[in-house]
Amino acid sequence: MQSKPLINNVSKNIQKSHKKNKMTEWKYFKKNKELFILSLPGVIYTFIFAYLPLLFLVVAFKRFRFDLGILGSPWVGLDNFKFFFTSQAAAIITRNTVLYNLTFIVLTTVISVTLAILLNEMTSKWLKIHQTLLFLPYFLSWVVVGYITQAFLDSKSGLINQLFETYGFSPVNWYQEAKYWPFIIILVHLWKHIGFATLVYYGGLMGIDSTYYEAAKIDGASKWQMIKKITIPLLMPLIIILFIVDMGKIFRAEFGLFYFVPNDVSFLYSSTDVIDTYVYRSLRVVGDLGMATAVGLYQSIIGLILVVSTNYIIRKINKDHALW
Repeated sequence: MQSKPLINNVSKNIQKSHKKNKMTEWKYFKKNKELFILSLPGVIYTFIFAYLPLLFLVVAFKRFRFDLGILGSPWVGLDNFKFFFTSQAAAIITRNTVLYNLTFIVLTTVISVTLAILLNEMTSKWLKIHQTLLFLPYFLSWVVVGYITQAFLDSKSGLINQLFETYGFSPVNWYQEAKYWPFIIILVHLWKHIGFATLVYYGGLMGIDSTYYEAAKIDGASKWQMIKKITIPLLMPLIIILFIVDMGKIFRAEFGLFYFVPNDVSFLYSSTDVIDTYVYRSLRVVGDLGMATAVGLYQSIIGLILVVSTNYIIRKINKDHALW
């Protein structure tokens, strides 16, 4: 009998606490309503393009017909997934996608961290010029980058072949030789993305307390010792966070890079074809929306597993460096 009043008191306290939290949240919203209003375009954009399409994932398990619609189309189970995994090109495009992304992650991290440290050592006079030169390619669309690449590699009027002929070398038909394209793809990707990654890490360097370097100077530490013992360890949390995020995109290739830069030339598919370009061509030729949705779902699930697994491993090694 005595337990009933105790339970009632606990229940009342929980309700009061809940109401108090609601009031606190409302006061917080009213206090920062301008910031919430400013964030509305981003929230609406994310909802429309990231969350609303989740309702249509059911298409991955149906043989979609436009005349029947999503609800009326017949169920086919996992047949749409089988179409991708049983195709002859599945192994090649999966290998290309994973290996290219792993190479991008490693090289972009190493080069951009190095450039960020070099920028940090420069005087302010030259810093803005170097920042502009590095960051400018990031704003170019892949269509423009494709035309720039063609200007260098065109078999007749390309700049590289003209240089070859000038110095007595035979010109190369770049768009028919697949063996050169892994290096071309990597170079083009680095040229376009290194600037942005460098500025991200440079921003991280700006957040390091200068007193660490002053104390190291007093102790007689060299530049290399300060980089090794101060800069890189303090920059490591940012490097790991970006690494975890990139691991989630390892099964998603940058469509523009692999479609517009090689000009979708069939001779180069063994080196330039990835999951995204393969699905695009299949959708364009076959028109199978269910298969395209199935592959997109497959990429998202693998990406989620990789992010969670990578974060779990990093958490085991160093809890402070994990994303959550």
